[in-house]
Amino acid sequence: MRDLFQTADWKTEKHVPVIECPDNARKGEIVNISVSIGKEIAHPNKTEHHIRWISIYFQPDGEKFPYQVGKIEFTAHGESIQGPDTSTIYTHHCAIISFKTEKTGTIYTSAYCNIHGLWESSKRINIG
Repeated sequence: MRDLFQTADWKTEKHVPVIECPDNARKGEIVNISVSIGKEIAHPNKTEHHIRWISIYFQPDGEKFPYQVGKIEFTAHGESIQGPDTSTIYTHHCAIISFKTEKTGTIYTSAYCNIHGLWESSKRINIG
């Protein structure tokens, strides 16, 4: 199943989720996580090519399974009853979510492009 997810350097690949959050936080402190797609190279946001969702997980060190912190769905891509890209409504593929933890671990994100499939990235966060 691991082959389903693609990954790359987000600076050269427009599909990779970019995780922005502090490298360090205190136990029990609220941490804001920002995840976006296409930070360096813009990803299309059209009816025929768009990001459908972003999912965010946190896996504490020493635990077998990650916890899903949130899932954000993007549902407006310019479509309307008049046809593709005839609406002026386009949701932008970025999300900000907050969580707290008592343990150091890894934040994992996955994103789904309706044409190019599943993409993932990760970032460590130290809790002290």
